[in-house]
Amino acid sequence: MEYILNPWPWYISGPLIALVMATLLYFGKTFAMSSNLATLCSMAGAGKFINFFKADWTEKKWNLIVVLGAILGGFIAKTFLMNDTAIDLNNKTIKELNDFGFINPGKTIVPNELFGLEAITSFHGLLILIIGGVLIGFGTRYAGGCTSGHAITGLSSFQKPSLIAVIGFFIGGLIMTNLILPYIL
Repeated sequence: MEYILNPWPWYISGPLIALVMATLLYFGKTFAMSSNLATLCSMAGAGKFINFFKADWTEKKWNLIVVLGAILGGFIAKTFLMNDTAIDLNNKTIKELNDFGFINPGKTIVPNELFGLEAITSFHGLLILIIGGVLIGFGTRYAGGCTSGHAITGLSSFQKPSLIAVIGFFIGGLIMTNLILPYIL
C-alpha cells in the first residue's frame, strides 16, 4: 500500500497554530522569528557592538526552542513529508516561468533555479541573498517585528500596528512579485 504524503490541510494546521498561540499568550510569551534571531545575536555577543542586542538572553532562552523546532521541522518536512506530486499551475503561469528560465515549473515545490545549490552559490544568487537579507533585517527592525510576529502574534492579540504591518507586507510582496522580481530573474 503506497502512502502519498500531502501538506496538512488548513483545518488541522490552523487550529494547531491557534493552540500554540493561546499557550504562548497564557504564559505571557510572544512568537516571532526575529525575536529568536535577536536572542541568538545577543547570545553570540553582538551587544558589545550594537545596543539593540544588549539584552539578557537567558530570559529569552525559551526562544531557542522555537529556532530548534523550525530547523527540525524543516528537516522532517524535507526528508519525510515531501512528495513528488506536481503543482497544478495555470498555463499562463507556466509560460511566464518558462520565459524567466524555469525548466519545469510546477514539477517541484521548491524550484532548483531559485533554491538549488548552484543557484544560491552563484554571484547573482549570493548578491540576491545579501541584499535581500539586509532589506529584510532593516524592514523587520523598522516594522518592530517580522511577518510571523505581526501576522500571528500581533493579529491574534488585535494590535493595530500589526494589522498595518501585515497590509504593508502584502503590498510589498505584490510589488516585489509583479514589478521587481521579473527584472531580477
